[in-house]
Amino acid sequence: MGTVGGMDGSVEKPAAVGAGARPGTPGTVLMVVRGPSGAGKSSTATRIRSAYGRGLAIVGQDLLRREVLRERDVAGGANIALISLIARHALDNGFHVVVEGILDAGRYGAMLTDLVAGHRGRSFLYYLDVSFAETVRRHATRPLSAEVGAEQMAGWYRPRDLLSGGLEHVVGEDSTLDDTVARILTDTELTPPGWTPRP
Repeated sequence: MGTVGGMDGSVEKPAAVGAGARPGTPGTVLMVVRGPSGAGKSSTATRIRSAYGRGLAIVGQDLLRREVLRERDVAGGANIALISLIARHALDNGFHVVVEGILDAGRYGAMLTDLVAGHRGRSFLYYLDVSFAETVRRHATRPLSAEVGAEQMAGWYRPRDLLSGGLEHVVGEDSTLDDTVARILTDTELTPPGWTPRP
């Protein structure tokens, strides 16, 4: 579970053309990293790109929703389609992509499922399953903790907020950042033995 297309033995999706074209190429890798606030999603995405180098785009929910649009996280929010649009554009231009954020299943699930279903390359989805107590502990180490307290985080917390269809690899809170990054790089084969990251 958690892998779509390509190296798992399935037939690669055919190329599409026109307005309804599927995003990406047979060689692009799409990764989705979801989980509660403070679970380590942004750190995981940043470390994956550091290991890989140029050619990998990070599409962060917080950056687009809070900074670009300054929008509340609501059903039907403009940031939902914007996340999809940017991820598709990056994939179409040959970038591997990490989409990361809380990405509440109720609000973002349909968009993510559609993005993964349409992607012409391989897709890997991860849910960082971290308890509320642990998210608060980790959050206290971030600059954002000066603005957002545990009480506000409690309103965001959804235990095991998994997407339907069993698409996600569940990563427990006992997995360190190093462990999680190594697992994703191994699963995706973005850093094969002897490969040198791009400068």
